[in-house]
Amino acid sequence: MNVYAIAAIYRFEMARAFRTLTQSLVSPVLTTALYFVVFGAAIGSRMGEIDGVAYGAFIVPGLVMLSLLNESISNASFGIYMPKWSGTIYELLSAPVSPFEAVAGYVGAAATKSLLIGLLILVTARVFVPYQVAHPLWMLFFLVLTSVSFSMFGFLIGLWADDFQKLQVIPLMVVTPLTFLGGAFYSIDMLPEPWRTASLFNPVVYLISGMRWSFFGVSDVNVWISAGLILGLLGACLLAAWWIFRSGYKLRS
Repeated sequence: MNVYAIAAIYRFEMARAFRTLTQSLVSPVLTTALYFVVFGAAIGSRMGEIDGVAYGAFIVPGLVMLSLLNESISNASFGIYMPKWSGTIYELLSAPVSPFEAVAGYVGAAATKSLLIGLLILVTARVFVPYQVAHPLWMLFFLVLTSVSFSMFGFLIGLWADDFQKLQVIPLMVVTPLTFLGGAFYSIDMLPEPWRTASLFNPVVYLISGMRWSFFGVSDVNVWISAGLILGLLGACLLAAWWIFRSGYKLRS
């Protein structure tokens, strides 16, 4: 394994993030802080508890997951799309760098940036609402696996996209609506039928539910199902990335 190649790609992507620090780190944290002000402090103070948890604290896992999903996809898709757009992708393809090493560099950097944002949001949340983490190792598991899995998904979007419009289609038209409908601001047990059953077909429900369980020990679905789904998504994305590099789809044409 070419560790130097992975490190070079990783350092380059991380340096790009720190050159645009306001856009990469400050902006998503500030946006999430506004959610805490509106939903946590303003609205949450007038709402009762959900599953024995104060509403302001209840939405913390959902907001963390909302940011992780969006930032992971955005960072990874933009990171690989720019070499395609500028033509420097051919230098990577002709270099002695395997597909695994390229994926590890780009996805590792995107996941690291998303993880930093998630941790900053957790610190920011403490300013607005008190909360405790019942299962810190599980929380770390969901933070890391979600960041890596959706960075892989974003990497695939970046490989698939032919222009900047396509780069934004899936995050804006698919991922964001699924996140808002995935129980970020409510428990799906509050929904009447058939909407509650329909929500179980939304994969984001399982991610938010697993994260919420790691915080408060309460969830809408079993935590093992949530863990299995995120591992399955990661495996599917790895398989798709392997096929793209092997076939050259959207890379050599």
